[in-house]
Amino acid sequence: MADATIYTMEAVNLICGDIGGKGSPGISTHLVLQELKLPTMEEAYADHNPGGAPIAIEIPTHFNKLEATFNLAGWDPKLMAYIGQEDPLKQRFTAYGLIRNRRTSKAMQAIARMEGRLGRVNPTAFSRGNLMAHEYSIKGITQYSLKMALNPSGQLDEIYFWDFFSSVRRIGGKDLNKEMASLLRLPNSATDTQGPGVDNGGGTPVNPADGISNA
Repeated sequence: MADATIYTMEAVNLICGDIGGKGSPGISTHLVLQELKLPTMEEAYADHNPGGAPIAIEIPTHFNKLEATFNLAGWDPKLMAYIGQEDPLKQRFTAYGLIRNRRTSKAMQAIARMEGRLGRVNPTAFSRGNLMAHEYSIKGITQYSLKMALNPSGQLDEIYFWDFFSSVRRIGGKDLNKEMASLLRLPNSATDTQGPGVDNGGGTPVNPADGISNA
């Protein structure tokens, strides 16, 4: 049995308009980021009140839509102008986190990648003596990946991966859509196993390192 421990996050940077390190690195928010909330993974349930049973049950139906939020101190005119943009490079967001193993004091990396639209820019009220900020929301997320380095080699272990266009959904490394994709004959269901660099169904190549579009 593995030794019990606790992992805590010490620092985070969110890059907006991330293109995988090629060319412009996008907008780094490390000096102004006040708060970041990753998407909530939440199952939706429907009540079932069977006519021949005395107790009702809940039946899982789907996962709720994903949304991420973050707050930045001050003003960022370039990022504020991302809202409503159709440019795919302005719809990619990557969060890099420093996670600490409190038992061993070892630092490790966590990476969350999201493809969605900057759908909300909410300026907080200004009052003299207080720091004005802007609250942002990433909406319409169609691809989400969360990984964390849990072994000494530093290799990233996958926690979540979901891509709307290829119908790929993995949790804890297990393909939860495999049966559905096979039974429904989904057209893009096999693209995730065809090897690196294939089209993921959304028209962009897949990065073999993390399985997320990186064009």
